[in-house]
Amino acid sequence: MTATGEEGAMGIDTDAYRHVIGRLAKGVAVVTTTASGHHHAITADSVTSVSLDPVLLLVCVETDARFHDAVLERGEFGVSVLAASQRAAAVWFSTPGRPLPGQMDRTPHTLTSSGIPLLDGALSTLECVVHDVHPAGDHSIIVGEVRAARLSGDPTPALVHFRGQYSALP
Repeated sequence: MTATGEEGAMGIDTDAYRHVIGRLAKGVAVVTTTASGHHHAITADSVTSVSLDPVLLLVCVETDARFHDAVLERGEFGVSVLAASQRAAAVWFSTPGRPLPGQMDRTPHTLTSSGIPLLDGALSTLECVVHDVHPAGDHSIIVGEVRAARLSGDPTPALVHFRGQYSALP
């Protein structure tokens, strides 16, 4: 790695690390919950399958994000795996400082039976309950037990994140 930015606790250049890990193409999802009378949402490229027995997935959430406390308060969340056509939603839900009230208004969505928003047009959706939480630096690894999983019938390209950019993957 090159010495181009701030060093982390172990002497690793964090800017260089960000560029290196950015070479790992990742799918993009919007993770949602509802708490204290508001819908909360974040864009995540750190959603990963963990186990099939029980069916578990994980999402990494920054501890300073308002979503972090909301999902822990609620104890359940939804995951909408984005289609390439949903790039605007990915950008919106990753915008720091966006207003909490009405943040879901510009994105078509449907509420689950428990009131969690899932994005319309997503390639797939999952409904999860918080199974475990592990502290990990400035993030928490939130492990969710999947209670429902649905596939879209539309075989559109997926939205992926690579080198700091969004693009489509057939």
